[in-house]
Parts: sequence; structure tokens; C-alpha cells
Amino acid sequence: MSRTTTAPVVDPAVPAGEPPRAGRRTAAVLALARFEARELLVQIQILLFFALYVLLVVLRMTFQEGMDAYPVLNTVDRAVQSSPLLFAIAVLVCTNAAALRSRKNRTADQFDVLAMEPWRRTAARVLSVIPFAALTAVVVAVEYTREALKPGAIGHGSLGELAVAPLMVLLAGVLGVLLARALPSGFVPILFVVAFYLATVVLSTLADEGTWWGWLSPIVLTAETGGDPVPSDLLGRPAGWHALYMLGLCAVGTCGALLLSGGRTRAVKAATALALAITAAGVIGQVPHDTAGLAEARRTASETPEKVQSCKEYDGSTYCSFPEWTGVRDDWAAVVGRVRSLAGGTAADTALTVSQRIDTSSGVEADAYLEPYSTPGRVTVGTRWGGNRIPEFAVGVATVLVAGREDATVEDMCDARPVAIMWLALGGGPTPMDTFQHVRLDDSTTGSGIVLAPTDSLQLTAHQTDVVRELLQRPRAEAAARVKAHWTELTSAATTTAQAAKLLGVPVPKGAESCDAS
Repeated sequence: MSRTTTAPVVDPAVPAGEPPRAGRRTAAVLALARFEARELLVQIQILLFFALYVLLVVLRMTFQEGMDAYPVLNTVDRAVQSSPLLFAIAVLVCTNAAALRSRKNRTADQFDVLAMEPWRRTAARVLSVIPFAALTAVVVAVEYTREALKPGAIGHGSLGELAVAPLMVLLAGVLGVLLARALPSGFVPILFVVAFYLATVVLSTLADEGTWWGWLSPIVLTAETGGDPVPSDLLGRPAGWHALYMLGLCAVGTCGALLLSGGRTRAVKAATALALAITAAGVIGQVPHDTAGLAEARRTASETPEKVQSCKEYDGSTYCSFPEWTGVRDDWAAVVGRVRSLAGGTAADTALTVSQRIDTSSGVEADAYLEPYSTPGRVTVGTRWGGNRIPEFAVGVATVLVAGREDATVEDMCDARPVAIMWLALGGGPTPMDTFQHVRLDDSTTGSGIVLAPTDSLQLTAHQTDVVRELLQRPRAEAAARVKAHWTELTSAATTTAQAAKLLGVPVPKGAESCDAS
């Protein structure tokens, strides 16, 4: 009986009798990785969601508000993290499908005759994700750099925060390959994404509430509470350790996929041990180590900010700010100068002390109420600047110049003083009527309303609104001259709104002699 023999598989790139060299094996893995990256690049899901990601970033950079001219960079670095989330999901699904391609096409057995081991093919699939993580890093860098180069940029960002988005895309691709090796089914990625999303929401919520293990979520975003930014050292976000933790997860997922593919070499085992060590270090680094010190620093910044602030004098007034906001003090001084130039009497030379304030008693960046100063000459300014924050600050400055104290707004000022305050705050601006509309809570220039300020808001009656509107529509030089000529009467609580209208030469609203706010 004749015996049938099977010829050994020969790699044509390797001379007969010579084992494949490590360099050729590495070149083969890289060549396969390039091929798989090109295959992923033409997947409609990846193209669509990357285009949507870029479009979202472009729209965000194009349609910006006035406050965006003064971006606080420790909020910008976090804002770029959530944008590529859908793109990361597309990468996960497509890499999983690519890893299951041979199983789906029933060609898996044919790979057994190839010289490249299965675990090396798995390594190539993981490497094919790196270009997409790099693309994400480029988009993040462009968006952040554009904000950082603005003349009004405030503070500095964190490299750890900026690394989250590209690491998230890389982790998504690694998980796609790992799931294909651990649970080879096309439905698994969808179920995993749903479970992963729910876990991320729960963990991010825990992190926002101060629970440290909430940082085990790959992406941790502070809840949108409407509060103002705070100095970077008060955030308490272990951004660098979190980036190391995510890098460790990527390495652990890669090593897990290699081991499941038969990669039991010493190098893979050593890499697995190193990846676990990196991940553990990232986890440990995220554990709070000085919560009492952080709490005390936040309390100091809220209650006695002068201990951590520096001050500078401009034109007789003093401006105190947290270190990251020193570059904005010139803009504060410009607003004070503009408002003070319209004042009459001694108010035109009044020395003010402008103090930047925050309140962390309800949490970092939580929407909080700032108690107005009762000390004469003290003015509050917040940590956001630009847009509506400028006229709101001007209202605070004008209140102190007219009424003497910032907390005067708590009084029922049914007299001429609110008219004088609004003239000082808006009269020197380029578009006083538009600013008048936007600085009011109801975005209206008729009827009674609330005028926003850094601390307590200013109540305007319908009659006061009518007088202010008429005054702002008069020639600026004429209105300014009348205000200065009758400064003593306009800043007196004894002067009614009707009398103020007569002094300013505008029509007297019907019923303005009474304090009816309707």
C-alpha cells in the first residue's frame, strides 16, 4: 500500500532551510496591519461617523458665543472628550467584524496553512486601529490649539484630559478584536456597547459625586450644572493617572486578544504582566490621596480668595484674580474705565476694588449664588468673561458707583437710581439697545424685568425700563451731559422715576410717579 505524504508549507520569502527571521515576521505583521487599516478606512460606518465627528467640531468652532472669545482651557480639554464617542463605537463594531471576517466567510481553516501564526494576525488587527486613534488626536489637537491661541484664552489645559479621546478610540478598536477572539458573534458588540454605555453613565455619575472608583469609567465628564469654571488646582481630576489607566486597558485588551489567539510566547506573557502593572498603577493613582487638603483649598478659594489671589492696580482701582485669570484684568479695567467715564460727581474718581470670586460650597462648577459685597467700593467678577458677562459686570460696577455698595440691589429701588445704573452700564457701549435686551433675563426692552449681574440681579419697573430705553436712543453726548449735570439728583433715593425722566429730557411714562412695577 502506498503512503500519501503532505508536503510542508514553505514560505517563499524565506530561503530553504532558513527559519523566518524576526525582522521578516515584524515586516509581515506591519504589512498586514496596513492592509487591515485600509480595509477599515473604506467601511461606510467609519467614514460616516468620522465625518460627523469632524463636522461637529467645525460647527462648534464656527458658531461660538461671545464668551468663547475667552475660553477657559481647563474646560476646553474636557469638552473635546465626548465628541468622538460615536466614532469610537463605529471603530469597535468594524474591527470586530474584520476580525470575524474569515469565520463569516468560512475561510478560517485555510489560515492554518499560512506561515504567520494566528496571534500575529491578531496583533496586526490591533495595530490597524492606531491610525484612527492618531486621526482623533489630530482633531483634538486642532480644536484645542485653536482655542488656546485666542488672545483671551484663560489658564491651561491638561495633556491627560486631551489624551482621553484618542485613547478611547484605540480602546474601542482593541475591544472589538478582543470580543472577536473571546465571543465570536456579530451580536456581541451591540450588546457590549449597550452595557458599556450604561456602566459609563453610572461610573461617571459616581465620579461626579466624588466617588473615586467612578474613575474606572474610560471617559469621565463633569455633569453640566451651569456653574462657572474654577482654577485648575481645585478640580481634583487625576487626569494624568486616568490617561495611564486607559493606556493600560488598551495594553491589557491587546494582550488578552493575543493570548486567546495562541500567543503564549515569553514576550506576550511579559507584556501582559507589564500591562497589568500599568493598569494597576493607573487605578491606584486615581485614588484620592489628600481629600482634606483639596477641600481646604476649595474652601479658601471660596471664602477668603485674597489668600490665593494676586492684585494689580489700574488707574486708581485694584483688580484681584486667581493666577490663571491675570491676563483678563486689563479687560476688567477697560470696562470699569468706560463705566466710570460716564459717571458724574465724585463717582468719576471713585477707587474700586474688583475681586474675582467663586463658590464651591455646593460642588465644583456647580451653579451657586454669590453673596454681594456690603463693603463700599467692592465689586464682584466671576470666572467667565466675554459675551453677556461683560455688561453684567458693568451693571455691578455701575451699581457700586451709583448706590455705593454692591448689595444695594436688594433694596426696592423704585426711584431714579436704576436708570442711572443702566445708563452707566450700557451708555458707553457700541450697541446699547442690543446689550440692554440681552442683559435682561427676559430678552426684552419693554415692561418690568430682571437685569443680570455677577451677584444679585437688578429689578427694573416698567416705568424705569421706558426711561432707560428712551435715554439710550438719544444722542450719546447729549444723554451723557444731562446725566452728569443732574448726577446728585439721579443718584438720590428721593428722586422718583418721573422726576428722572424730566431731568433727562425724555417722555415721562404714565403713572411713573408711583412705585407700581407693572
